[in-house]
Amino acid sequence: MAKGMREIKRSIKSKQNTKQITKAMEMVAASKLRRAQEAAIAARPYTDKIKEVVASIASGAGTVKHPMLQSREVKRTAYLVVTSDRGLAGGYNVNVLRKIWAVLQENHKSPSEYDIFVIGRKGRDYFKRRSIAIKEEATGLPDAAKFSDIKAIASSAVSGFESGAYDELHLVYNQFHNAMTQVPVIKQLLPLDQSQLSGAKSDYEYEPSPEKVLDVLLPKYAETLIYSAVLEGKASEFGARMTAMGNATKNATKMIAGLTLTYNRARQAAITQEIAEIVGGANAQQ
Repeated sequence: MAKGMREIKRSIKSKQNTKQITKAMEMVAASKLRRAQEAAIAARPYTDKIKEVVASIASGAGTVKHPMLQSREVKRTAYLVVTSDRGLAGGYNVNVLRKIWAVLQENHKSPSEYDIFVIGRKGRDYFKRRSIAIKEEATGLPDAAKFSDIKAIASSAVSGFESGAYDELHLVYNQFHNAMTQVPVIKQLLPLDQSQLSGAKSDYEYEPSPEKVLDVLLPKYAETLIYSAVLEGKASEFGARMTAMGNATKNATKMIAGLTLTYNRARQAAITQEIAEIVGGANAQQ
């Protein structure tokens, strides 16, 4: 009995230590989530303004055409998948990777029909385990990711569409709703949807021409959309980790309570047995 009680006590101590760790991780994730949300909000004015200018040019005249706005026959597709570098974030990575894998299996007969760009170690390792070639990867992004951190992979993905290496570029990431809800989505990034660029025409004169201005702005706009997806992905990651660690803390509390009850019962039974043995010994001496 004493041996069993020692094991229970050791298990209680182990779970108390785990609870302290998960609670600390929950608090850290909550703090990082707040900063990630602030970063996403801070990036919106630039995105909105460049979208406004692009919309003004794109809707200003029917003669304005640009390859990034024109649909073409889809022979090859590229996917830019946003994941995290670390785990312990619930279903954050699993959900988005399961979604992109289902799309690849459904829409493509072989890996030769698509290119994969990956942000995050979890996504990189996932595709490598399945022997899927990765066109380009970006790992080790800081928690407060800056545009410069994803500039190279974003520029490579966008320029690949411009050069005709593939005919569509899709973004795959977790869309942030709140700390409890992150929804994996696949959005077409290129060609840009002109219906989303509808806007009032501004009375501006562009030099040397609207097309030349679009040559500069459209790639930047597409790269900015990728950066916005990364910021949403970061917020989703911290929200998922905060929720997962909160659930782990609650589960640890329940396990500790159950083990404590078992320990107290075993201790009570041991004491009762000792009393019975003492009383039995005393009676035997009479």
